[in-house]
Amino acid sequence: MAQTEKKGGLLRKSSASKKPLKEKVVLMYDEIFTTEDPSKCNPRFWEELFLMKVNLEYLEGKLEVLDGEELMKIKDNINCLFQHCIQALGEEHPIRVVNALQTLCALIRGVHQKNKSTSGFDIINMLVGFDKAELCMKNLMESLDSLLCAEGSESLKSLCLKLLLCLVTVTDNISQNTILEYVMINSIFEAILQILSSPLSRREHGYDAVVLLALLVNYRKYESVNPYIVKLSIVDDEATLNGMGLVIAQALSEYNRQYKDKEEEHQTGFFSALTNMVGSMFIADADEKISVQTNEAILLALYEAVHLNRNFITVLAQSHPEMGLMTTPTSPIPMTPVTPLGTTPPSSDVISSAELPLDADVQTSNLLITFLKYSSIVMQDTKDEHRLHSGKLCLIILTCIAEDQYANAFLHDDNMNFRVNLHRMPMRHRKKAADKNLPCRPLVCAVLDLMVEFIVTHMMKEFPMDLYVRCIQIVHKLLCYQKKCRVRLHYTWRELWSALINLLKFLMSNETVLLAKHNIFTLALMVVNLFNMFITYGDTFLPTPSSYDELYYEIIRMHQNFDNLYSMVLRLSTSSGQWKEPASKVIHALVNIRAIINHFNPKIESYAAVNHISQLSEDQVLEVVRSNYDTLTLKLQDGLDQYERYSEQHKEATFFKELVRSISINVRKNLAFNTLSQELLLKEFSTIS
Repeated sequence: MAQTEKKGGLLRKSSASKKPLKEKVVLMYDEIFTTEDPSKCNPRFWEELFLMKVNLEYLEGKLEVLDGEELMKIKDNINCLFQHCIQALGEEHPIRVVNALQTLCALIRGVHQKNKSTSGFDIINMLVGFDKAELCMKNLMESLDSLLCAEGSESLKSLCLKLLLCLVTVTDNISQNTILEYVMINSIFEAILQILSSPLSRREHGYDAVVLLALLVNYRKYESVNPYIVKLSIVDDEATLNGMGLVIAQALSEYNRQYKDKEEEHQTGFFSALTNMVGSMFIADADEKISVQTNEAILLALYEAVHLNRNFITVLAQSHPEMGLMTTPTSPIPMTPVTPLGTTPPSSDVISSAELPLDADVQTSNLLITFLKYSSIVMQDTKDEHRLHSGKLCLIILTCIAEDQYANAFLHDDNMNFRVNLHRMPMRHRKKAADKNLPCRPLVCAVLDLMVEFIVTHMMKEFPMDLYVRCIQIVHKLLCYQKKCRVRLHYTWRELWSALINLLKFLMSNETVLLAKHNIFTLALMVVNLFNMFITYGDTFLPTPSSYDELYYEIIRMHQNFDNLYSMVLRLSTSSGQWKEPASKVIHALVNIRAIINHFNPKIESYAAVNHISQLSEDQVLEVVRSNYDTLTLKLQDGLDQYERYSEQHKEATFFKELVRSISINVRKNLAFNTLSQELLLKEFSTIS
């Protein structure tokens, strides 16, 4: 018996003697792609069309093969199809609604593809016609809003969100997508908030809703008033903000889990056994193979929430009982019926202990801890462009947090102590820290740990100057808060001082190579001024008087690095080159550090000579320091506790435009045919009542 094959809308018999038969829906599409009105011969044409299972591939393929001129000839039929799709969204029968949503996706994508050519036709005119555009788009947005807010089918809501994501991302640069003007005028902001505030809707659609909101916020954000920015900045509903935080936490946690799984898999593999046998000489190369695709879309959503909405700051520290430690379930986690969109979407948006596995020591977690762990992973390897962008965005988010008064209050709160297990880059000269020995500390300690870790691990030929500057700025902003509020933080400050001194050493050792690409004196000045901050105000925020003594000990112990820095900047400041002025600023900033070195070094040498000691112990040096403070003269330096606040529009606009472009391309790529598959949707609507 001849077998029947189905391909591209054709029903073929295996026998070559008969012509291929076309599906009825394909024949109907063919009628639309003529210059005649398809409803002339069949008045029920449009009614029947939306009862047919959509053939997305065929419909988009038909649009693809037409050139601009041919498409203009059938413009009336395309307009008619678009309008009938919108009408069908108001139908009672869900099958019609599903088919209309799918058809709209194909139409929007297909027509936009043609716009990439030189045909020069207008997208809006091609889809709906200028004369009817305003009313049609208003009706479309109202229908989508109603479907998203209704109590009905979750599958329909999912398809609505996918249509909206399709609409937003058809162009790489979303600000050039003129259709979005109608999405601005006919806002769906409240519908998105409703999804995020409802546990059931959030579980099913939270991820897509958050990504959609992040993209809409970035539409022409620098050129005009974007209503989504305005509305997001004033949201104060706790359930909604917490819902958004839960979705973001879930997505970031999923990334952390995937990375941890790959890391464990990597460590138990053959290569690990080999490195154990021959030593750790290959450990850096081995680690590079641990790669999980970053999720810039969800990170952008977190940034917009933190940057625009002061109320969201409270969500960062919100402890979630459902994130607490519990046993892992034996039953598998159910998958959502359709693949969520974005770069690396989570398997589900349910926030539960099962899906947010925490370290055995951690009893509770919050969004900030999850974000810090995520940051510690993506900031390890900045050679990859996506990770570099992710790392930069992580530091921008931390910059916004470090500037916020309320955020600083809970970061430094002694009553909010957590054990935060950050990922550390494997390095030959240090042992892997034992996770179980981590102390419970205020969250600011984890932020400082992350900054120290970055400083120590990225001194490389391809020097990420921009990330280092942001890193030092974050530390400075945290110190400014501690000085202002006299917060005495019990932190291992020596690790920070050591990292900063080693950074200065690296800058000097690689002066020629780095100066060819960067103004290293900007960074050197920031590092020196961090030491000036400790020297001038350390007695107000260092935990004990002995901590202040240890600061002086480190400066004296590592004085050769400061001497070398002084020699380098003196040499360049006396020349007539381009670095004269920035080098001179560093000379001025070094005045107190040099005063400390020049004051105490002779005293230490004298003490050693009198007591016939060739090499003094740390305690002996500290004794000399404590007994000679009185005769030390330091200059008061102004502006050490002041900083320029973060400004996106003036300094980061280019970065965010490129980032949003990359996210738009990724989201569109994930909107492949399989994500719009009807099989699961039609199961839900197997009968038409």
